Formats: sequence, structure tokens, C-alpha cells
Amino acid sequence: MSKNDSISMSVIRRLPRYYRFLSELNEQNIDRISSTKLAEIMNVTASQVRQDLNCFGGFGQQGYGYSVSQLKDEIKKILGLNNDNKAILIGAGNLGKAVAMHMDFEKLGFELTACFDNNDQKVGQKMNSVTVRSETELEVFCKNNHVDTAFLCIPRVCVENVLDKLYAFGIKNYWNFSHYDISAKYTDTLVENVHLSDSLMTLCYRMNNNH
Repeated sequence: MSKNDSISMSVIRRLPRYYRFLSELNEQNIDRISSTKLAEIMNVTASQVRQDLNCFGGFGQQGYGYSVSQLKDEIKKILGLNNDNKAILIGAGNLGKAVAMHMDFEKLGFELTACFDNNDQKVGQKMNSVTVRSETELEVFCKNNHVDTAFLCIPRVCVENVLDKLYAFGIKNYWNFSHYDISAKYTDTLVENVHLSDSLMTLCYRMNNNH
């Protein structure tokens, strides 16, 4: 078991926020920041900041705080954002198009290599620099391009058929917008589920209880 296996998901899920805030501070030419100030921005306690960063070795100096650019680069490395994971996107509907057009994948550790759809009318369309291909080309493309990640922007009812193929082609990492429970079927996959409706319902609850 590596050291990183013992780090809790709650810490890991805070890392992108650290990275985002530190990137903003870096753009403002702020050289260093105290754990107290960083905690204020993150809306956690200073001891939580120190505990989080100590999971990865700690990067501060007593009386100096953290170097913004150095800490940003360290978190970038921890997150693996310098990697070039090859990804494909399944589904060229409105959601798939929005994801392809508005995400800066290269800064997020991924290269979007192709998009696939089973609608012939969408095949051949360009989404940013990626051309929509027919789903019939999926197997050959995956085998020739060492794809390791799939972004699923298709309805839940369509997923199982596509998922079985992707898994058979060796793809075990999924960014899943479909609400289909991938990890229940294939327990050795890594899945990040994106539930936009859950997020909106949470907002609705908070508005409803904001008395």
C-alpha cells in the first residue's frame, strides 16, 4: 500500500479547490500566503490546511507560510495535471458538445482525442478540434490510440451497451454524466460521477431552508 492510498477522499476532493485558488493568487502576483489566509479562502480552519498539505509532505515554512507558485506546482504534480491521459467522449448531444467546447482538458491532465455518437447526422461535425465519429469506429480507434478514459455524456438507458464495449477494450476510467452505476457492474473501474441535478436539488434545499 502506498502512502497515498491512506489519504481520505475528503482531502483529495479539496485539492482541486486549493489548486484553483492558488492559481488565482498566482495570477494576481501574490508570492506567499499563510495557512490562516489560505484557510479563509478555502473556508476551512488553518489546522485543516496544514493537515491536508502534511498528507503530501507539507510545503510551508515556519513564519513564512507557503510560496504560492511552489505550492500550486506541487498540487498540480500531486493531481497529475501534467499527465496526458488519452480520453474519448461518448455522446455529441447538447451536454457532450458543452463539455467538449468549454473544458480546457489539456490543463486538466487529459487529451480529448475523439468523440463518438450513434446519430449519423452528428457524425462529421467538429467540436473544437475534435471530429464526431460513428460509434462503429469505436473499437478500432480505441485499440489504435491507447485510450484510457471515457467521458460519458449519454442517457442512462444507453450506457450499458456502450460500457460493455468500452470495458472490453480495456477502458477502466470514466467521467460519468449518465447516472448509470458503473462501479456496481465493474468493480475495478475508477469513476467520477457528475450529477448536475443533485447539485441543483442541493441548492433548492438550501434556499428552502435558508431561514
